[in-house]
This record gives sequence, C-alpha cells and structure tokens, in this order.
Amino acid sequence: MSTPRKRGGLQEEHVEHVDERWMASYMDMVTVLMCMFIVLFAMSSVDADKFEKLKNSLATGFGASEVGSIDTAEGIVVPADRVGEEGEPVEIPLTPMELAKAEVDKLEALKEQMRVNLANNGLEHTVEFKIDERGLTIRLVGSETFFGSNSVALAGVAPAVLDAVSPVLAVTSYEIAVEGHADSRAPGAPFATNWELSSGRATQVLRRLVESGGVGQERIGAVGFGSARPMQTGDTEAAMAANRRVDIVVISDQPESVRALIPSVLEQYVNASPASLPKG
Repeated sequence: MSTPRKRGGLQEEHVEHVDERWMASYMDMVTVLMCMFIVLFAMSSVDADKFEKLKNSLATGFGASEVGSIDTAEGIVVPADRVGEEGEPVEIPLTPMELAKAEVDKLEALKEQMRVNLANNGLEHTVEFKIDERGLTIRLVGSETFFGSNSVALAGVAPAVLDAVSPVLAVTSYEIAVEGHADSRAPGAPFATNWELSSGRATQVLRRLVESGGVGQERIGAVGFGSARPMQTGDTEAAMAANRRVDIVVISDQPESVRALIPSVLEQYVNASPASLPKG
C-alpha cells in the first residue's frame, strides 16, 4: 500500500514493500534441488553400491536419518610395512621363490603359445617341451623327422615346425641357444666327425628362425655338441633316436639363485590341485 504525503506543497508517493527475505531461502532450496538432480544424473551409470553410498550421504547431510560414519575413500590399501616415512608406498623386492614362480609362469605361457600353434598345424607330436633351471627347451627329437640321413638340410616337417614356434620366439626378450646333438655312430662324408654334423644342423635351424621367423640375430646362437651329451645310454635304436636331436633353448634371464628354485616350483605345481596348475 502507498500513502500520499505532502512535502513543501508537493505530493510524493512512497511505496511500502512487503518483507521479501523468504525469496532468498526459496532460491537456496531451488539451487540445492538443482544440484541434487545434477548429481543424480551424473550417477545414473554408476553401480548400485555407489548410489547407495550417495543416498546415505545426502540423507545424513539433510538430517533425515542417522547412518553413521561414511567412508568415501577409494584406492588400494597398502600394508603398513610397505609405507615409507612420508606416507609414500615403498616397493619391496620379490623373494627368490616369488621370482622363480613368476619365471615358471612366463615360460609356461610361452610353451602354451607354441603348443597351440603346433596343434593347429597337426605337429604337436613332433616336439617335446621341458622347463628346468636353464629355461624352456623345445626339443626336436629323432633327426630323421627333420633332416635327411647324414645331411644338415632341413627336410620333412622341419620348416613347418620351426615356422610354428618362431612367431612366439620372435617377440620374447630371452636369449636363445640352438644346440645340435648326434648319436655315437660316426657320420659319413662330407662330415669328419659328429661335431660338424651336429653344429651344421643347429646352424640350419638357427637360420630358419632368423631368416624366416623374424628372431633377432643378436640374441640367438648355435652350437654343436656332437655325441658328448646323450639323453639315453645304450646302442638301441630308440636310444640312438633320442640322442639325435636339436634343442632350441629359451634361456632364463633370472639370477642363478632364482633359476635354482625352478625345479622346486615345478614340483609344487605337480603336487598342487589341478586348479592351481599353470596353463600349458
């Protein structure tokens, strides 16, 4: 309402405003509601657990219910012995046994990849795998399967077998040794001894892995042991065939103290339940 007043002969109108402080509270409420709906929209893709935490937090904030303390912290709980003086996580080196287990798992993974490649080509039966303190050995047993008699040229399934394992070997960082072996019988011409025959076959395997398989030449080498390291003793045909072989050895890069524990790790896996065994 307004009442006219006269001042100095002039009539002046003065407007009396009703108290409008309620509008400030109203705008605060509208702002809070808007923020709540924005948060709800942002949380629309979050799982039910996080939504429940938000609901409890809002309820506590508005005094609607008593829900106790709410822990909104997220992250990884670090054990006290792994926290430094300034609260920063401290990296504790793995024990030799833990390193040995990790190494076995890596070698088993390589073996499984090669086994699958060979199986896809029907060649799984041509190769034997062995993991020991040296690393992973891919054994080409029975030289007649891979070489002609008294010859170092790759023959039969040898190229296909090497092409199946080389993609796995090409992408590893391990050093690789190709080792040739022969049985105790003397070779024929043009090889004077089994040293020349075994080293020649190892070299041909190396060349296939490098030239066709993409294995880096800086981390692979070939050596011939002749008949000095037989797998089996005796002069039976089975023993002779086992001793005529080429081994592709993926050499473990762990310290000797760790590699010495690999047989123990493998024994633990053998004695463990099937669910805990590494794949491969």
